[in-house]
Amino acid sequence: MTAVRSTLPDEARRVSCEALQDTLVDLLGLSLIGKQAHWNIVGPRFRSIHLQLDEVVSAARNFADTVAERSAALGVPPDGRPETIAKAFTLPAPKEGWVRDSDALQVMVESLQDAIGRLRERIDATEKADLVTQDLLISITAELEKQRWMFDAENVPGEG
Repeated sequence: MTAVRSTLPDEARRVSCEALQDTLVDLLGLSLIGKQAHWNIVGPRFRSIHLQLDEVVSAARNFADTVAERSAALGVPPDGRPETIAKAFTLPAPKEGWVRDSDALQVMVESLQDAIGRLRERIDATEKADLVTQDLLISITAELEKQRWMFDAENVPGEG
């Protein structure tokens, strides 16, 4: 059953909604690992990283909502159920328990790097299928690249 009819041809809709669903999984997963690190971070840079993690979580959640709504607008129901995310999510995540500030930074840099790489593949895939979806993916990539840069800059060792 299709409750909402798409303005896109079937193949373009399939490509676009697959990219959107995969992005939804990454964004919801990023918000969860960001919160996990946020709750458990310890170390001398606790406060600044703690606050920066909230920025990533907020951005990921806001983008997840936009991505899900884009999928729905194209006639494909988004799937953000916990079991879907748990089954499909493959980005690096923090270990259980307290997380050193340097480890939290590293896992966020790696997770964001992986998510950005996959987003760039989806940007390429949606180029001919749907420029509106591609534009959304480009916007998400720009923000995640900014966040990755900020975490990576925290990891630069001091002069010794």
